[in-house]
Amino acid sequence: MNTVKSADGTTIAFTKAGQGPPLILVDGALCSRSFGPMPKLAARLAPHFTVYTYDRRGRGASGDTPPYAPDREVDDLEALTAVASEGGTVFVHGTSSGAALALEAAKRIPPVAKLAVYEPPFIVDGTRTPLPDDYLPRLRQLVAEGRRAEAVKMFMRFVGTPAVFTAVLPLTPVWSKLKAVAPTLPYDIAIVQDHQRGKPLTAAEWAEVKVPTLVAAGGTSPAWMTNGTRALADALPDARYQTLPGQNHMVKPEAIAPVLTEFFRSGN
Repeated sequence: MNTVKSADGTTIAFTKAGQGPPLILVDGALCSRSFGPMPKLAARLAPHFTVYTYDRRGRGASGDTPPYAPDREVDDLEALTAVASEGGTVFVHGTSSGAALALEAAKRIPPVAKLAVYEPPFIVDGTRTPLPDDYLPRLRQLVAEGRRAEAVKMFMRFVGTPAVFTAVLPLTPVWSKLKAVAPTLPYDIAIVQDHQRGKPLTAAEWAEVKVPTLVAAGGTSPAWMTNGTRALADALPDARYQTLPGQNHMVKPEAIAPVLTEFFRSGN
């Protein structure tokens, strides 16, 4: 394990593996450097890239300096990018809320040369209920009261996790890992909430993301998710949209790794 200091002094833990151009992977909600899809994805990408996985603040071995603000998570990525780039450039891939975070980072971190995002959870039309105005305050209250299990269940209900799956999860070993990172759920909502209101995206708000960007979605994902992802691709200055057949929001590493490898290794 390695660490880097963010702008506010927070320690950010990361792992470096592989060889080739540097590539940073950015997790979504409830995941960390050792839990979730990124470890397996990193292993598949390591033959082609020097892959950096990291614990977003408040997760795993990383610190968490209050008060929270999405800009501080961009600072974390900027600190890691400085280490990974060594004065050159880096590639970045983010999934779900990590995709939204990566998009914000691409607006202000010059070393980011290419960006790939998978299904940032944007709600841009009426195909699903938008985020309620009181959702984030209620989620923060649950976390503040130490009601981590309820916070996880509240989050899973909103993202559409089947009720039977949510009911069974507390009986599995995974549950303790989910509760451990529950305090960071408000962070993910803070990052995506402005784009979960059921309103169309505008080109103006994405004009600063000038780097070539791959925007991908699963072929079996719900309409609201694919609509939001395609709308993002249409709004970005330099983006291409790709559908991964047979995949949903929990994209399999073996399905996305070849797509990322081709995109980041291509000349455009």
